[in-house]
Order: sequence, then C-alpha cells, then structure tokens
Amino acid sequence: MTMSQLLDYAAIFFLCVLTASSLDTFTAAVYEHAVILPNATLIPVSHEEALLLMNQNLDLLEKAIASASKQGAHIIVTPEDGIYGFNFNRESIYPYLEDIPDPQVNWIPCNNPDRFGRTPVQERLSCLAKDNSIYVVANIGDKKPCNASDPHCPPDGRYQYNTDVVFDSKGKLVARYHKQNLFLGEDQFNAPKEAEVVTFNTTFGKFGIFTCFDILFHDPAVTLVKDFHVDTILFPTAWMNVLPHLSAIEFHSAWAMGMGVNFLASNLHYPSKKMTGSGIYAPDSPRAFHYDMKTEKGKLLLSQLASHPHPTAVVNWTSYASGIEAPSMGNQEFKGIIFFDEFTFLELKGVTGNYTVCQKDLCCHLSYKMSEKRSDEVYVLGAFDGLHTVEGSYYLQICTLLKCKTMDLHTCGDSVETASTRFEMFSLSGTFETQYVFPEVLLSGNQLAPGEFQVSSDGRLCSQKPLSGPILTVTLFGRLYEKDSTPNAFSDLRH
Repeated sequence: MTMSQLLDYAAIFFLCVLTASSLDTFTAAVYEHAVILPNATLIPVSHEEALLLMNQNLDLLEKAIASASKQGAHIIVTPEDGIYGFNFNRESIYPYLEDIPDPQVNWIPCNNPDRFGRTPVQERLSCLAKDNSIYVVANIGDKKPCNASDPHCPPDGRYQYNTDVVFDSKGKLVARYHKQNLFLGEDQFNAPKEAEVVTFNTTFGKFGIFTCFDILFHDPAVTLVKDFHVDTILFPTAWMNVLPHLSAIEFHSAWAMGMGVNFLASNLHYPSKKMTGSGIYAPDSPRAFHYDMKTEKGKLLLSQLASHPHPTAVVNWTSYASGIEAPSMGNQEFKGIIFFDEFTFLELKGVTGNYTVCQKDLCCHLSYKMSEKRSDEVYVLGAFDGLHTVEGSYYLQICTLLKCKTMDLHTCGDSVETASTRFEMFSLSGTFETQYVFPEVLLSGNQLAPGEFQVSSDGRLCSQKPLSGPILTVTLFGRLYEKDSTPNAFSDLRH
C-alpha cells in the first residue's frame, strides 16, 4: 500500500468515526439558581471566607448538575453571578477571583489543580463536569495582572473580568469568555479591549457564548451567529425583568427565533430584584421555560434540541408593511413612555380593526380580532424609532401591540403582568430598516405562547390560532446596530 493510499484510508476512517460519533439531537439543561449572597458585598473578605461562600453556591449547583446528568443531559448552563452574587466593588470582588488561563493550554483542573496557582473553583467545576460526564457552563471572575507599560492598566495593577467558562465532559477547560458589554453597576469589572468571539465544537453542534447585556449589542452576539455560524448560544445571565418588552423569557426566546439558533438561557432566581426567567429555546419555538416570582426555589429545566437547527427562511421585514398606505389618523395619536423612550400610540377602539401608526421612518400596521372588547381594558398600537440612552446606548425600531396598565391612556407603556382580553387573531408588521427583528408574544402572567404564532417571509408576525391566554404584548423588536452611538458610550461607568 502506497503512502497516498494509506492517507486516503486514514481520512475515510476518521470521517466515518466522526460521523458515527456526531449526534443529530442532544439534551440541554439550564438551571435557574437561587443564589446565596455574601453578608456584605462592599467590604473585602479573606480568600477563605470568599471560598466558603462560593462553595455554598457550588453545593447547590452540584445537585443540579448531578440531576441533569442522571436525566441524560449533555450540557448544563448555570447563571451569571451564580457562584458569588452581585453588588461588589473592585476591592470586594477580588478575593473571589481566580486566574483563568486561555483554554489552549489543554488543562483539566480536576487532574492538575495547581498548574496555574490557586484555582479551587475551577478545580471543583472541572470535577463536577468530569464526575458527571457533562459539559458545565459557569460564570466566575478572572484576574489578569498588568503594569505601567500598558496605558490602559487600571490603577490597582490588574484587569478584572466577568467571565464565562465551559468544561467538557472530561473536565477540560474548553472555553473562556470575558463579558464585553457591562451593565450599569458592574464597576468591579473591566471590559476587554476588543469583543471576544468564543466558540467550541462538540459532537452535538457548534456553540458560542456571551453574557446578559451582551444580547442587546452586535458584538459578539450577532457576529457569533452571522459570521461564525454557531448552532447554539450559551447564555449565563442575571437578568432583571423590564416589561413590556424586556422580560427574560420574552426577549430571549424572541432572539433565538430572530437569529435562527438554539438558545440556552440560565437566569439567577432572585425575585426581589425581578430576577427570574430561564429557558431552552429553539428557533421555531420555546422548548422549556420557567418564570416564578412567588417562590425562592431554584429550577432545573431539560429539553431535547436539534444539534444543527434547520436554517430558518429569510424574512424581508419590510416587504408587507411597505405596501400598505398609511392613513392619516388626525389627532387620535398620543405619546407614551416605555422604559424612558417616547412612543407614538393609537388606541384600539373596536373588537376588530386595522390600524397604522408611524414615528419617523417606521410605520407599524396591525390587523386584529378580539374575542370581545372589554370595557375594563385598553389596548394600543405603538411605534418607536430612535436611540435609547438610559442604561446603554442602542438604536431601536419597535412595533408593539400592548395592554395599558389602567383605563387611563397615560399608563400605556407601564409595566403590567395580567390581562383578560383574548385575541382570536393578530397580524403585526412594520417598515423596518434592519434585518435584525425579534418577534415577541407574551401572555398574561408572563407566559409564552409556543406554537401559537409564526413569522411570514414578508415580515408579518401572525397568530396561527386563537391565543391560549390573554395578551400582554405582541411586539416586533428591531435593532439598528449601525445607528448606535459610539461603541463604548458608557465606558466611564465601566472602568
């Protein structure tokens, strides 16, 4: 046998093994964790005290990881801040940090815990993954020393990063991601100089990872999907729900659908901070989700997903709406505030109707039919086309059907969690200037509506049948990344 024939046989053998070992589906798990917080988060403690607190949280995570493994899960995602909590400053977070190496070092902390200094948390996470034969995704803090030769080096001589880590089923560190878009109040951490695009391959698909506030920005979130073609996004988060458009399960499931990827979202469970809402989302529909403001308990979710989701049909988000002539509504329009942004609203006055409302370049069109027009509830159609500049700077185009809090039109846009009006049908569309539009449907009690709506190729968000519950909001949430202000408008708050 010639060398070239030998290489051919070897290539064929390798391809056969690879094909045989790849999975068409996998079982995903996410854990909504009721985090145990330190007694005082602004006063530095010893490394020993910090480790004691982290091990208390890891004890709870260990039970969830073991349970997920016993139920056949291939991977489990745990939340942002799930191991030590939140509300730290730079000094007080330091005892909780470890030096997390680049995964290229080929390291299994469980087997060699002292290779990179004192790393007890990484050792324990690695052993949890190895002992349970499951991929483990966790969020911890990374520290990297720097000196005066680096003009960006912080005064205390180190960078501190909000960091996601992934250990494979043998305990090996396979991914490390430093959060790019820090939220207000994360002064204890630095943002990396450039957004990190982190992926890794498994026998059940290609994965990408980012954290919480990252989801509202182009980098690295959109880049992972559009340029690196990941199948599944891993999303540790400490998400505070903001109705009507930014409730966790509502927005995260919409992002999965809008981007055409699987999305595994693990939120903290801390109801007093409005933190709840985790889920396993496929591009076509949520597979499992959890929202609980009433108890203090964590929750493990599991579901099966396609390893390589079928490509979703390309949507021309403005096709249908651009063909509709916008009628003049005279003085019927009014202004209202949603999360500090001024929307233009129109009241829905009949049991059925066709309405159009415009703001700047965006016109939103709605056709609907209610089961009945109740005398104690008001619904509106709203449009917003502008730059949001509160906790971050990002340009939005939003078309929304929503329930007002009371009969007073001044409350339209306020947070509301319950409704009684049922809709037999709706069709919502808009003249969007972006391909990045995320379709949201949220029912009374903060519930999703799996399989009850679809997006047509001409850009309509339509009901497929009468909704199973009263509607809180039906929304097309568009992002115009190219119209955002400076990429790091709030950098003064982050270093």
